Amino acid sequence: MADLPEIVEGFGPVTPTRAARGAVPDKRMPSLAEAIRATGLRDGATVSFHHHLRNGDAVLNLVMDALSAAGLRDLHLAVTSLFPVHAPLIEHIRHGVVTRITTSFISGPVGAAISRGALAVPVTLTTHGGRARALETGQMPIDVAFVAAPAADAMGNVSGRLGRAACGTLGYPMVDVGVARHVVAVTDTLLPYPLVPRDIPQDKVDHVVEVPSIGDPQGIASGTTQPATDAASLEIAGNAAAAIRASGLLQDGFAFQTGAGGISLATAQAVGHEMQARGTTGSFACGGITGFHVKLLEAGLFRALMDVQCFDLEAAASYARNPAHQGMSAAAYAGPHVGGAVVDRLSAVVLGAAEVDLDFNVNVTTRANGMIAGGSGGHADAAQGARLTIVTTRLIAAGYAKIVPRVTTLTTPGATVDVIATEAGLAVNPARPELAERLRHAGLTVLSIEDLHAKAAAAATKAPPEKSRGPVVAVSEYRDGSVTDVIRRIEEG
Repeated sequence: MADLPEIVEGFGPVTPTRAARGAVPDKRMPSLAEAIRATGLRDGATVSFHHHLRNGDAVLNLVMDALSAAGLRDLHLAVTSLFPVHAPLIEHIRHGVVTRITTSFISGPVGAAISRGALAVPVTLTTHGGRARALETGQMPIDVAFVAAPAADAMGNVSGRLGRAACGTLGYPMVDVGVARHVVAVTDTLLPYPLVPRDIPQDKVDHVVEVPSIGDPQGIASGTTQPATDAASLEIAGNAAAAIRASGLLQDGFAFQTGAGGISLATAQAVGHEMQARGTTGSFACGGITGFHVKLLEAGLFRALMDVQCFDLEAAASYARNPAHQGMSAAAYAGPHVGGAVVDRLSAVVLGAAEVDLDFNVNVTTRANGMIAGGSGGHADAAQGARLTIVTTRLIAAGYAKIVPRVTTLTTPGATVDVIATEAGLAVNPARPELAERLRHAGLTVLSIEDLHAKAAAAATKAPPEKSRGPVVAVSEYRDGSVTDVIRRIEEG
């Protein structure tokens, strides 16, 4: 056998190196400007942001101002959602700092500006699962992910459970930090190393920047997060809950998702009462979680909460204290590419609608006049994954019929919707005749979708606006990346 020197002949001696004794590695940068320079960002790059602070977020505006001041232009903004607080983005669009946007949801002034043609390149509207798929398959590379970090340490460990703006789970940036070329954590609460508990580990973060404030946590609860109490909403919720009860799915192991709207939460409340009466223990509730869902968990009605985003501060506090309140990434929640996302294990989901049409297609993206005021988020993801998908809606709103011949914008395909629940009764997708029979057998009012449309049209006081024929301002994608619809510029006189 050859001796060791012969084996390694031709190789020089290994000389280990180490930091000087007492030196401590540190990822902190003195400013956003320095962090941006360190990432090597160039014109035309893709930068990503996340909406776990929702309408309280200050990080996107802070960073966009810094990117503009750095002279960067033609940027692609890959953001999970945009809210009214992000109105300053309009100026960056006007000045060419941002020329492309990919997002899952837009509300407020930015949506109005885009609807009127502010961007030359159409916005891409994804589902939450579709965005995760595009990131993890390399379809949408990210140059720099800017993460609003409620708490961080000098090495880049990040927590959503601590800090002045504790927001709970960090399900959206969890995907981005795994694929971005550079990651910058922006925090207003720098804590000693090692940060415990952490939601994003230090090996995923390149730079840490401390700022005076990442936002207002009160803005997390930017919509309805309590069950509705008015008569019409309770009638709709009662019909939806009765459909779940009659479906045969309400057994031990029941897995449930609702939106955070008042009708959805009233439905969850009614389902919770039924579970309590039966002694049923569910597997999990999921989605964006509110304090109401926390009450269901703490009452023992579900074994766990699977949470991609906290919708209020009560949910954020629960995530910090209760190990049964589990965080999950957007890919784990709804990625169609992961081979078993959480949405695929749902027994039932209750979703809302701006419009529903005669083919059970749902619009949650635009108003009747075509103005962008929402987006799929997880709507289309959960609708496809669940065994029973119920969409709740009033017959009319603001004088307009909500059951229409054809939706203004197709967000969620009707093939994935099983039941429409209204105050007038239930309509069941013709593809589910066995479900319609179950509901009728339970004594529920089951009507055709055409009957619901007729009732809505009779109650409406305003004629539906004509669909715009202007240039395309946004493209709505399904979770697999296929196009469900296009949105055209609103032509206003």
